[in-house]
Amino acid sequence: MRSLDDSRKEARLRLARGAEKELLFGGIPWLGALFAAILWPGIPTILIALVLSLFFAVLLCFFRDPRRVPPADADAIVAPADGKVMQVEQVNAAPFLNGPALKISIFMSLFDVHVNRAPVAGRVALIEHVPGQFLQAFRPAASEVNEHNLIGLESAHGNVLVKQVAGVLARRVVCWVRPEQVLQAGERLGVIKFGSRVDLFLPSGAEPAIKAGAHTRAGETVVARWKV
Repeated sequence: MRSLDDSRKEARLRLARGAEKELLFGGIPWLGALFAAILWPGIPTILIALVLSLFFAVLLCFFRDPRRVPPADADAIVAPADGKVMQVEQVNAAPFLNGPALKISIFMSLFDVHVNRAPVAGRVALIEHVPGQFLQAFRPAASEVNEHNLIGLESAHGNVLVKQVAGVLARRVVCWVRPEQVLQAGERLGVIKFGSRVDLFLPSGAEPAIKAGAHTRAGETVVARWKV
């Protein structure tokens, strides 16, 4: 059980790891524009300050990392990403699973939380970065040809694969976990910067619990269940 100190620490963790560079990039011009608007008030300086304030607010929104609580259900498989479910389909083969799989694709817009989370408890058995193109992430072909990162988990019910896919704006996929690391469902895996998609591949022992068009919350929304 989580202690009170752990809960307080989690509550303070508001921004994603590795966001310092982008926040400095947006924060320094924003502060400069605010000082300029104060020292030399006028329509141009105020407009610039307002535009940069909006831009910095978008950055803060994008890199937010809210606390998530996975459901207390041993058979539940939770969403690895926030966003809109684009596809729920059976595929003939998937990397790391070496056989048929249930594929669930989630598109993350610029306004979704971009921290990715483990869909199940398991051991990290695969991490592989694959160079590629930068098509729009919502296009079906993007899953195959875009730059992506593979995270394979060995769970009690079989192998599970999380595919972090880059997009037009999301040209950096960040993975925080390491091989042999043991994760609990809902633990943070990494972040994709500035809009993209995550594909989840599950073995034949999983049944979908969500449909295309639904919106998910990483680490909380149940997207599939293990067959009892």
